[in-house]
Amino acid sequence: MLKGSMPALVTPFKNGELDLETLKKLVEWHIGEGTHGLVPVGTTGESPTLTHREHETVVEEVVRAAAGRVPVVAGAGSNNTLESIRLIQHAEKVGATAALVVTPYYNKPTQRGLIAHFTAVHDCCTLPIVIYNIPGRSVIDMTPETMGELAKLPRIIAVKDATGDLARVCMQRMTCGADFIQLSGEDPTAHGFNAQGGTGCISVTANVAPRLCADLQNACAAGDYAKALEIQDKLMPLHKAIFTEPGVVGVKYAMSLLGLCGDEVRLPLTGLSDATKVLVKDAMVHAGLL
Repeated sequence: MLKGSMPALVTPFKNGELDLETLKKLVEWHIGEGTHGLVPVGTTGESPTLTHREHETVVEEVVRAAAGRVPVVAGAGSNNTLESIRLIQHAEKVGATAALVVTPYYNKPTQRGLIAHFTAVHDCCTLPIVIYNIPGRSVIDMTPETMGELAKLPRIIAVKDATGDLARVCMQRMTCGADFIQLSGEDPTAHGFNAQGGTGCISVTANVAPRLCADLQNACAAGDYAKALEIQDKLMPLHKAIFTEPGVVGVKYAMSLLGLCGDEVRLPLTGLSDATKVLVKDAMVHAGLL
């Protein structure tokens, strides 16, 4: 159900407000470019600075625009279990395919706390759940053993792994089983992640290079890792440039160069420095996007 290139969608803004018309156009563009699924209101969707109603509106609009043509995995994570329950129940109500639930950040739960949190979210709805493990942002790292316990629950079906540790894929195959869906959450290792047993990537770079990211994933799925590596070589400078500063800032600037959306972000994020803009432009030229 969940595989291939799945952009962690940006949330376009115009004069501080949601730009829903541009959001709808982005959904159409992604589907036309071969994107395999859409992931709204994750970190790249600037969920930390959206109001609850804005968060819900973005999910509703993406589900409506996608119209069942590709899966929509709605961001529904929080460090507050009750809030996460509210978000996932809303995603279910409006027709999302699945929900992306991050490990609770800032309050630093134990592994036992992680199991309790994800069990509560699992039990509140009927949506499939993708665990989002990103210790660099949340501080907490869900161990493969903990993930294996959660994988026993019928609707916890996948992980977005942003650890950057390719050995994790094999370790999680041991604890969760070979059928447990593993999606990379880190663009630079997406190619190698698939070689270890992954089946796709929830990608930041795919916001600006959806065709290349989809082609890379298609090549991996076909077992043509030589072709996938050629594409990765085109994309690698862009991966690096986009994350020189916070990824959403870099990718929104890149998208603005293609006329896809504005580069507006919300505080505490700020626009790219001039030096980073040069890096992004050069990387886009290298990838054949400019």
